[in-house]
Amino acid sequence: MVPAAACVLLLTLAALGVSGQGQIPLGADLGPQMLRELQETNAALQDVRELLRQQVKEITFLKNTVMECDACGMQPARTPGLSVRPLSQCAPGFCYPGVVCTQTASGARCGPCPAGFTGNGSHCVDVNECNAHPCFPRVRCINTKPGFRCEACPPGYSGPAHEGVGLAFAKANKQVCTDINECETGQHNCVPNSVCVNTRGSFQCGPCQPGFVGDQASGCQRRSQRFCPDGTPSPCHEKADCILERDGSRSCVCAVGWAGNGLLCGRDTDLDGFPDEKLRCSERQCRKDNCVTVPNSGQEDVDRDGIGDACDPDADGDGVLNEQDNCKLVRNPDQRNADGDKWGDACDNCRSQKNDDQKDTDQDGKGDACDDDIDGDRIRNTVDNCPRVPNSDQKDSDGDGVGDACDNCPQKSNADQRDVDHDFVGDACDSDQDQDGDGHQDSRDNCPTVPNSAQQDSDHDGQGDACDDDDDNDGVPDSRDNCRLVPNPNQEDVDRDGVGDACQGDFDADKVVDKIDVCPENAEVTLTDFRAFQTVVLDPEGDAQIDPNWVVLNQGMEIVQTMNSDPGLAVGYTAFNGVDFEGTFHVNTVTDDDYAGFIFGYQDSSSFYVVMWKQMEQTYWQANPFRAVAEPGIQLKAVKSSTGPGEQLRNALWHTGDTASQVRLLWKDPRNVGWKDKTSYRWFLQHRPQVGYIRVRFYEGPELVADSNVVLDTTMRGGRLGVFCFSQENIIWANLRYRCNGEGSERPAKEGGEFIPPRLTPTHLLALSPQTPYQRTTRLRGFCRPRDGGGDPLLEDGTIVATLTATNRELGTRLQEVAALEGLRKDKIKCVWWSGWLWSLLQRDWGWGL
Repeated sequence: MVPAAACVLLLTLAALGVSGQGQIPLGADLGPQMLRELQETNAALQDVRELLRQQVKEITFLKNTVMECDACGMQPARTPGLSVRPLSQCAPGFCYPGVVCTQTASGARCGPCPAGFTGNGSHCVDVNECNAHPCFPRVRCINTKPGFRCEACPPGYSGPAHEGVGLAFAKANKQVCTDINECETGQHNCVPNSVCVNTRGSFQCGPCQPGFVGDQASGCQRRSQRFCPDGTPSPCHEKADCILERDGSRSCVCAVGWAGNGLLCGRDTDLDGFPDEKLRCSERQCRKDNCVTVPNSGQEDVDRDGIGDACDPDADGDGVLNEQDNCKLVRNPDQRNADGDKWGDACDNCRSQKNDDQKDTDQDGKGDACDDDIDGDRIRNTVDNCPRVPNSDQKDSDGDGVGDACDNCPQKSNADQRDVDHDFVGDACDSDQDQDGDGHQDSRDNCPTVPNSAQQDSDHDGQGDACDDDDDNDGVPDSRDNCRLVPNPNQEDVDRDGVGDACQGDFDADKVVDKIDVCPENAEVTLTDFRAFQTVVLDPEGDAQIDPNWVVLNQGMEIVQTMNSDPGLAVGYTAFNGVDFEGTFHVNTVTDDDYAGFIFGYQDSSSFYVVMWKQMEQTYWQANPFRAVAEPGIQLKAVKSSTGPGEQLRNALWHTGDTASQVRLLWKDPRNVGWKDKTSYRWFLQHRPQVGYIRVRFYEGPELVADSNVVLDTTMRGGRLGVFCFSQENIIWANLRYRCNGEGSERPAKEGGEFIPPRLTPTHLLALSPQTPYQRTTRLRGFCRPRDGGGDPLLEDGTIVATLTATNRELGTRLQEVAALEGLRKDKIKCVWWSGWLWSLLQRDWGWGL
């Protein structure tokens, strides 16, 4: 047998002989070609050597396998005359590096593989210890050769570095990471005085600690002991008021300058009812304001970019800024405008006919200027006797060509429909005779001698509720009827709470629950809505300025006036007896410094109350018919003009002070401070026309900046609400709200017994609640109002008297209870301020007098 190395040598020499170079003499120089061939030969020898080494390993492996089988009892057949001589196999490389090789009689044996490897000693493969999950959850395991290594503990945990070798170690020794208690170490960001809850690897911020109120957004402040009107502890946020609802339930309402659901309140810079930052509650009013410094109570965002239209320079996101965009709220980058009016084709409701006002009476998407049936009653305008008021019957009682549905004198012919004072009664039939002063002339008043501007007539019998002893006509007198506005002759009251089942939770049965009904005792009025309004121009003659341009948003709860204009009004159509009216006032510009405000008690264009605010002192630029000087500050005026709209009324409104036969100044803010540019103010008006009670307050943020206190005036005993502007552009009236208040409680006593209304108008009286017994928590020795007729009623010790809501009967009982406990005598009562019915009650039943 020729050794393998000899064969290789012969092959090499043969290769050299074939090269064609012949014999190479000793000592001769090797040429480049010869050197290259020797290098190639050397490389080939290296490959052969490695191949032989692998073959030796394989033969040894086979031999060991046979020997192991021998040990198991498997005897190989022996071949006579043939013997195998054990080879010396413990040569370098026979076993895996680091494995001990042992020579035995039957051949070489390899010891076990090193830690972290598996195999037979000659062949060892790395073990992946990470498959045994030695690391802490969420920590990455890195397999090494040999062994493993764990990365650092995750955030929120602490622990030493961890590594090892072998499956047994990986299974027996897991990485240990200990949770960090951030609440104890102070490594959390919860606001002070709030609950911190440690969790695995993190923490959570909870509510305020006991004794504190607030949240993680607004902070936690120490709770002052506060109560609801029924005497129970208030569950409301520290910046919220607890309100007692008609049904006895409690509601939480965030205070001025704050917004939220009442349980949580956050700062509201622009006073539009939405917090500057998102609150941790789900209600709509908990969402972050999309225009933090510009009031936009509807949160409109046409392009849905998170920036409200009110503060978005490109509201529709079409790349054309609002100032140049002819469709500010509809994308139209081409700005196409076929008819050349102010509106691009994309938003023009009459694309081929100019109509800058875009008026669309029937809301069918087609502007009045190009609609052949403006009111949508299926009668063409050319033959419709009320083209702007639906009247399919076309009834015309007086035959003047104007249908009864739109005729301001339906029983007297007046084709011109002239109505100088804008009271919806034509001059031809306007007598101006109104003995109760509620804005309805006697011939049209359903209670001619009882002020009832709302003209509510629940049973539609022609007699207003204010003078009807049985408002619902169910045969049960109002004084005993547990559902005064809903017929229920059986007076069923299962829960015996004094409210009949027929009107439980919805007193006027208008399908709107009392809790959200702005007029729970008037089925005709349910929500604040100025979408339908009357425009009144107070200076219709001349060209001093243009007329106002009114834009209504937020489903009628926000109004914007865009032009620098003549004096004008936007007046809602709903008339009120007693009312609370509130809203946010904001001048969204840094130019001009003129008048803006609101009106109430509007009866006609010559009769209304106006609250108006001027920024700077200024003399009106039209000196005719008289010189008018405006002073800065808030002014409350009663307008009773003998001339009506025109130059006289225009200058009288501008002037700060009284103007004979035109305007009386009822109150002026003594601070003489004008409004600030781009600053939001919240106003609150209370008007009780039966007794002439007027009070208006203004807030800048959470701070009360002006208060008229009680002003008494009965010039107008009820009327409509609206907004006012005079020469001031870019005015926003946002988050508007009105609420009926005082209709029933101010009605006089009727023959046959005292009228007992279901609820009393909030009256300045005593800090008591009819639901809880009176307690001597304050030193009570009388209550009165200042001699000048203004200001709040005061206790003798100077404490302002709080508001009480109750029925007459409850109040009488409470007063007697208080008198008994306090030992009051009539000579201790200094003076009294209350509505007429209460004074009558005390005079008749108690014999008290001033």
